[in-house]
Amino acid sequence: MSGWALILVLLVLGGVLSTLGDRLGSRVGKARLSLFSMRPRRTAVLITVLTGSLISALSLGLMLLVSRQLRVGLFELDALQEKLQDSRQQLKAAERERDKTQTETKRIAIELEQSQQRANTLRLELAPLQKELAQLEAERERLSQDIASRDADIQRTEAELNSVRSRIRAGEQELKELERNLVALRRGSVVISSGQTLARATVRLDAPDQAKQAVDRLLQEANLNAYGKVRPGEAPERQLIRVPRSDVERLQSIIRKPETWVISLRSATNVLRGETAVYAFPEVRPNRPVTQRGDVLATTTLQPDERTSEGIRTRLNLLLASAYAEVQRRGSLTEGLQFDGSALSQLAQTLMEGPSQSVVLEVISAGVSDSADPVVVTIQASP
Repeated sequence: MSGWALILVLLVLGGVLSTLGDRLGSRVGKARLSLFSMRPRRTAVLITVLTGSLISALSLGLMLLVSRQLRVGLFELDALQEKLQDSRQQLKAAERERDKTQTETKRIAIELEQSQQRANTLRLELAPLQKELAQLEAERERLSQDIASRDADIQRTEAELNSVRSRIRAGEQELKELERNLVALRRGSVVISSGQTLARATVRLDAPDQAKQAVDRLLQEANLNAYGKVRPGEAPERQLIRVPRSDVERLQSIIRKPETWVISLRSATNVLRGETAVYAFPEVRPNRPVTQRGDVLATTTLQPDERTSEGIRTRLNLLLASAYAEVQRRGSLTEGLQFDGSALSQLAQTLMEGPSQSVVLEVISAGVSDSADPVVVTIQASP
């Protein structure tokens, strides 16, 4: 209910109750009633007082019944004031905290702005450092690759060094063996040197079961040759050649294939005169064409200052050695080259007497030669 309506109701109610109280007092006075042994007049006054009190009570009750704000203000005003005081204090504290927070926020904002400026400065300073770091990373990667490559080179060098050391040890052992062989040779007791060919044959089988016969014939030939060198004058009554059975079986399995094969039987060690066994090992390879007629096997140039007897002889020997190395590289099993010695002497004489100019010397194959065939060559000179 609004305030104006409440006031209007109170005025109307007060007027009605006053009228009722006045009439009740008048009637009590006229009736000359007495309460509590009091005089009628005093009784009328008491009734009037009670009526006024009733008016006040009804007014207050009505106001309290109708107005919640009046009830709260009448009964809860002190508590509300205390709450209001607390709220004001909390508000002041909150305002102080807000001011403090605003101050702190401003400080943080200033620090943030400074940090951003510092970050921008650091970014500008960091850019060349990052570029330099990338360059250093690339350099480190390159150095790592170089180190890995050098490690590989070192390992390869160490492997080559170990190989060289092994060859040196083998060479020292071979040198000692050669020294012993040299002593034996000087004494005239070594009749078969290590690696010397005892027998050689070119075979092509018509049937695979002929392999054993072909190998047996080669062993018999090698045994006869060995007897003639190791025990001259004695009849070959027993087997002097010793070849591992596994090598013989491997040799037979190879030559069973339908192809022309060159079989060589070589001495495994130096053999002294009078020994009772010659250890040997077989070699087999396909019989292939090594040279054709007209093949140039080696070439050299004789300079004018070399056209002396010694210079020409040295140059021709080197040329023939080079040609022999070439035919061996091609697979020839020949023990040397065949050529006309008189024609070679005539060529040397012609070179000594000829004009002082450069001459090209060539070793040319005189015919077709297979692996086991001798290689016949001629030597030609051209300006």
